[in-house]
Amino acid sequence: MVEHAGANPSDPSLQALTLARSLAAGEPVHALLLGAGGTTAAAALGAYGVAVAHVGEHPSLDSFAPDAWAASLAQLAERLLAGVVLAAASDRGADVMARLAARLELPLATNCLAARHGLPMAVTRLRWGGSLLEEAVLHSHRPLLTVAVHAVAAEPAATAVTTEVRGFAPELDERDLAVRVAEHVPAPGGGVSLKEAKVVVSGGRGVGSKEGFAIIEELAGLLGAAVGCSRAVTSAGWRPHTDQVGQTGTKIAPDVYIACGISGATQHMAGCKAAKKILAINSDAEASIMANADYAVIGDLKEIVPAISEEIRRRR
Repeated sequence: MVEHAGANPSDPSLQALTLARSLAAGEPVHALLLGAGGTTAAAALGAYGVAVAHVGEHPSLDSFAPDAWAASLAQLAERLLAGVVLAAASDRGADVMARLAARLELPLATNCLAARHGLPMAVTRLRWGGSLLEEAVLHSHRPLLTVAVHAVAAEPAATAVTTEVRGFAPELDERDLAVRVAEHVPAPGGGVSLKEAKVVVSGGRGVGSKEGFAIIEELAGLLGAAVGCSRAVTSAGWRPHTDQVGQTGTKIAPDVYIACGISGATQHMAGCKAAKKILAINSDAEASIMANADYAVIGDLKEIVPAISEEIRRRR
């Protein structure tokens, strides 16, 4: 299952396709795209080795309806006699695949970062917020997998193929549409998307207050960055949940992650571990985040962050 937005396949879905190719063992890779823009998004899949892209054709599939998507995936998998069914372990992917597993009464291995072809299938999974790896064996004639977000690099196929695009009209009933997205509400403030940002500046409990985020927002503005935060901040009501980076928030993969006053709990690191470089600003030299940081500044963030902003202005 390939998710897409703005007629472009999502990065997590391209990561899942990369793992899917390794499991295909010479068999063709098929993709299912649901929602408006699927035909346009399918055009980009040839570079990732997709032989056939099936685009959902049903008036109720334009908005997200997890049971309808699961029903569509189940019907296509049966029609193709699919050997393996995969999706990204995104919010939507996890939702749909769990419902698919229930429908088919088949086991589901979630948050995989590797899998070996064969029956039973051996998989490596991220567990406990990414703090450990689990080696497991999946006993199923049709393994179902979700691929951990940002755990597999999205790599084009060695040889691109020409993707055949086919319409696919699933049979759906009212029960499949009992849960569906009725309205999209944009995140407050707009600006740079946390998921897509190349630079993210986050604040934690050490920022001290809702008002204290003014210096975090100032630095983010100068860098063209998104503003993030830790779970403690959202629990305190200082920032909305949409800003939370972590296992129960948003998983990010920026070029640079600047963590200000964040201790670095396992759940938070699960959300930012895919960052290429981490800069930690903290008064506690023994904070857990220091073990994962590429660069560290030890001191009061309320002095350091404004000093960084001032230096950026001076150099410009």
